Amino acid sequence: MASSSAKPSAAPSSPSGSYDPADYAPQVRTYAKKAGISAQLLMAILYNEDYKPHDAAFERSWQKYKPDAAFGIANMHRAAFDQTKHGRDFASRKWEELPDDRALAVEAAAWYLHDMSAELPSHWAGSYTREELMALGYNAGGGNMAAFARGAKVGSQASDYLTRLRDNWKKAGAAVGG
Repeated sequence: MASSSAKPSAAPSSPSGSYDPADYAPQVRTYAKKAGISAQLLMAILYNEDYKPHDAAFERSWQKYKPDAAFGIANMHRAAFDQTKHGRDFASRKWEELPDDRALAVEAAAWYLHDMSAELPSHWAGSYTREELMALGYNAGGGNMAAFARGAKVGSQASDYLTRLRDNWKKAGAAVGG
């Protein structure tokens, strides 16, 4: 597997007409381990984020109509990518590369989850697991994750995301061998 600090990665990282998150299990395992997060969580998030077509040309066209759209198979927003890349081996990479380099998208998502984990308090209110709170943070942002950890009510969009995460959990585990 090519390092994402170099040129865009080769297949299966390169986008194609079809997409199955399980095809990226090797990258998920590698980057989850490097980031110190659960490979199953990262894969479940990729399953959650596969609701839209992940074709580079489509994503770029959509971005013209919706400039704040997310890019790549992990649906990462520019601000999240730019914040996450600092001090990492992909620091010289650009958010605009995410649709073309799926390994970079997985790597950035892994480190973003790592950063979410570091923001969690040691104890939190409610019955959410650490992974569920991190997924909620991935979807709704770190500030909302902190609010959910303090016991704030999860809204309908975040609740739907969490339901899909739970639905995808077993499939994600099978994909990464967990």
